[in-house]
Amino acid sequence: MSPERFEELVGEALDEVPVELMSLMNNVVFLVEDLPPGGGDDLLGLYEGTALTERGWDYAGALPDRITIFRLPTLKICDSEEDVVDEVAVTVVHEIAHHFGIDDQRLHDLGWG
Repeated sequence: MSPERFEELVGEALDEVPVELMSLMNNVVFLVEDLPPGGGDDLLGLYEGTALTERGWDYAGALPDRITIFRLPTLKICDSEEDVVDEVAVTVVHEIAHHFGIDDQRLHDLGWG
């Protein structure tokens, strides 16, 4: 799958996130990269930043949080474009949840692991 098509799928997944939820997100940027830092191939997405639940009075002026979705690891575990669509949607929700302070264990408990 081309990088352009993968980026389209990430955009479509973001379009599916309820407007009410997206409006609560603050100071965050979404990116698509081929591989995670270090070149590993088992990480599908990464949230880097300070979760909304951890931001205090000293947060002002911080650089945007980053949510990165990784193309090649996602393609590696998917057999079809439909699988990619589903996996990208789950990964986007998973990383957005981290922005709201939800940890991996809770996400796994909720079925978004």
